[in-house]
Amino acid sequence: MKEIEFENSIKNILEFIDEDVTREGLLDTPKRVRKAYEFMFSGYKLDPKEIIQKALFTSTNDEMVVVKDIEFYSFCEHHMLPIIGKAHVAYIPNGKVVGLSKIPRVVDVFARRLQIQEQMTEQICDALNEHLKPKGVAVIVDARHMCMEMRGVQKICSTTITSSLRGLFKSDKKTKDEFLSILFDVIKKQTGCNQVILNFTCEYTSTDDQNWSYIDHQSAESQDYHYLFEN
Repeated sequence: MKEIEFENSIKNILEFIDEDVTREGLLDTPKRVRKAYEFMFSGYKLDPKEIIQKALFTSTNDEMVVVKDIEFYSFCEHHMLPIIGKAHVAYIPNGKVVGLSKIPRVVDVFARRLQIQEQMTEQICDALNEHLKPKGVAVIVDARHMCMEMRGVQKICSTTITSSLRGLFKSDKKTKDEFLSILFDVIKKQTGCNQVILNFTCEYTSTDDQNWSYIDHQSAESQDYHYLFEN
């Protein structure tokens, strides 16, 4: 019943934009769109806890694990237009490691829903933090938003970077700096640039940094750091 209602809604959309729903190329379009939506929004039916707990393994490793360049496709909840980007995820094991393929799967759980990028970044980080129980988790998402490119301001070259930090990544400067330096090396290889600027909000205060410089802006409850990475 829901399938038929959905397909009829697509027919209504086609008629609204002055298309001929009876022409050959559009006869099966409502069904195709329904099947596409079932896949692209399958995240609502997936449980990150189940995914993570299926592949937890005891380990003595307590060093940072980084999975970078996780491609994802999502949809903004305001215009239902695509969000296309990459996620970079790191965690520090606390007696357990998770199968590497499960981290991209967790990203897809939340990407395959209607989203805003800021919330999706938090959801990925919180799911890993809650169910993996590591010493720390860091997630950075870099994405293009078609609602800004195809319509509205039409800024084709703009990207949005969001971050979410938990545990040692938020409380220990050296841990976070190590993660950011890894990302800087990745971005430098991809772009050929020797300068990358990232913005983060952190709870600690420090002026000791041997690898790069930053400018901090004091706020009431936290520090906002403007990092300038240089080769």
